[in-house]
Amino acid sequence: MIEFCPNCGTRLLMKRKKDTKEIVLSCPKCGYERQVESPILSPSRRVTEIKPEDHIVIIGEKEQKLKTLPVVTVECPKCGNNLAYVWQVQTRGADESSTQFFRCTKCGYTFREYS
Repeated sequence: MIEFCPNCGTRLLMKRKKDTKEIVLSCPKCGYERQVESPILSPSRRVTEIKPEDHIVIIGEKEQKLKTLPVVTVECPKCGNNLAYVWQVQTRGADESSTQFFRCTKCGYTFREYS
């Protein structure tokens, strides 16, 4: 819960007084202080570890069907259709050009073009 200073409206910060070790809500702007009523509100530190799997984004079937990519005229090698969605990915070194991917709007076949 966020509380604000009744004098100036600045957000109150929780801090521990050095001399008495009590916990107070303090205004960094005007110096207003008031004692914390509930021990639940005392400051605590939490360390969380970020795992590599936390960064994996999974796109569901419903989202895959969204047609939000730009469309270009290029022939699909599988069905001969002339329209495909296009996007680019840096698949090789940063000093090399990116790879352009295409997905046919008719059959869904994905192919690439190295530039």
